[in-house]
Amino acid sequence: MSDEMSANTPETIFVGNSEMAKLMRSYDWSQTSLNAVETWPQSLRSTLGICLNSRFPIAIYWGAEHSLLYNDAWRPIVGDKHPWSLGRPAREVWSEIWDDIGAELASVLATGEGTFHKDTLLSMYRFGYTEECFFEYTFNPIQGQAGVVEGVLNVVTETTYRVLNERRAQLLRNIAAKTGVAKTAEESCSLMLEAFRSDPLDIPFALLYLIDQDGTYAHLCGSTEVTPDSTISPASINLTAAHDPDNWLIARAVQTGQSQTITDLPTRFGVLPGSPWPEPPQEAMVVPFSVTSQGKVTGVLIAVASPRRRLDESYCDFLNQVAGQIALAVANARAYEEERQRAESLAELDRAKTTFFSNISHEFRTPLTLMLNPLEDALANLDGPSPNDREQLEIVYRNSQRLLKLVNTLLDFSRIEAGRIQAVLLPIKPPRPPANVPLRQSDD
Repeated sequence: MSDEMSANTPETIFVGNSEMAKLMRSYDWSQTSLNAVETWPQSLRSTLGICLNSRFPIAIYWGAEHSLLYNDAWRPIVGDKHPWSLGRPAREVWSEIWDDIGAELASVLATGEGTFHKDTLLSMYRFGYTEECFFEYTFNPIQGQAGVVEGVLNVVTETTYRVLNERRAQLLRNIAAKTGVAKTAEESCSLMLEAFRSDPLDIPFALLYLIDQDGTYAHLCGSTEVTPDSTISPASINLTAAHDPDNWLIARAVQTGQSQTITDLPTRFGVLPGSPWPEPPQEAMVVPFSVTSQGKVTGVLIAVASPRRRLDESYCDFLNQVAGQIALAVANARAYEEERQRAESLAELDRAKTTFFSNISHEFRTPLTLMLNPLEDALANLDGPSPNDREQLEIVYRNSQRLLKLVNTLLDFSRIEAGRIQAVLLPIKPPRPPANVPLRQSDD
C-alpha cells in the first residue's frame, strides 16, 4: 500500500464535527460501490472536504452509478430516506424522479457541461407520500485526473414554500378581485368557487355552506365540481339532529366554532373529484366563518387538500385566510343587500307620502270648491245679505281662497315629487333702485 493510500483514512477524509462527518467516519464504505476510503481518488476527497465544511446544501453524485454523498445542510432534502440513502446509487435513492434527473446526470458526466434549474418541480417520495417539491439547483462536473469528469456536484436550495406561497397569494388576490362585485351572499359563494377552480393544485375540491337565520340548517351554496352524489355534497345538514349523517363534521365545526380536520377521505367518500394528481386526496379542512363581530357562525368552507401536500401549519394558515376572504365577501354582500332594501323602503315610503299628499289635496279641494261657488253667488247678488252678513261672508270667502291656494300648492308639490310636472324657470331682472338712492360705488 502506497504512502498516499495509507494516509486516506476516515479521520483524514471526513474532517469536522458535523453530523454527516461523524456518520461517514463510522460508515463501512467497503460495502458500497465506492469501495474502501483508502482507494478514493484525490478529486473525490477534495470535493468532499468542501462539501462537509459548507453550510450550503451540497451533494456529490460519484461515479457511473452516481453514488450519493451529502452534508448536513443537504440532508433534509432526502427526508426519511436518510441515512439509508448515504452511499447508494442515485437511481435507487431517487427512483421516483429518475426520469427527470437520470439523463441529465449522465449528460454532465459525458460532456462536462453543467446545468441550472430554477423553481423546478420534482415529485419526491420523502415522507411516506409523493410530495410536490420545488428546487433551485445545479449539476456541476467534478474533474479528476487528466480532466476526466468523475462525478457531479449538486448545489441546491429548496424553494417549495416560496413557490407555494406565491401561488396561494395569487389565489387570494383572485378571490378578492372576483368577489368584490357580488351583490348577494349566494353570488359571493358562487364567485368564490369559481376562483377556486383556477387553483386545483391547492384546493382540488371545495364545498361552501351558509347557515340559516335560526342556526338549524347548513345549506349548500355550491361546489367546485358537479357532484350528484348526496353523500359527497348533501344539499342541507341538520345541525341539531345527532342521528343525521354528517361525514364532513359540519355540525361539529358550527357548534364549536373550531376548524375540523379530516384525514380519511377515501374511507368516508371514496375518490373525490378535482385533483390533477393520480393519487386520491387524503385530507380536508372544515373551516367555520363568521360575518359578524358576535362570532356566530354564518357559513362553513370545506377545502380538500392536495394529495401531494400535507395539511401542515402553513397549509392550514392559507385555508384560514381563504375562509376569512369568504367571510369578508359575504359580509360586504349582505351589507349591500341591506342597504338596497333600506333604499327600497325609503323609496316606497316616499311614494306613499307623495300619494298621500296628492289624495289629501284632492279631498280638500272638493269641499272647498263646493263652498266657494255658493259664496261667490251670494256675494254677487246685490239683493243678497245685509251689509253686516256680507262682511262676514267676505271674510269666509277670502280665507277659503287662501286655503284653496295652499291646497293647490300642496298638489303641485306632490305632482313634482311624482315626476308628473316640470318646473319652468324664468330669469327675473332685479328691480331698479329709486332715483333718489345713489348707486354703490365699487372699491375700484
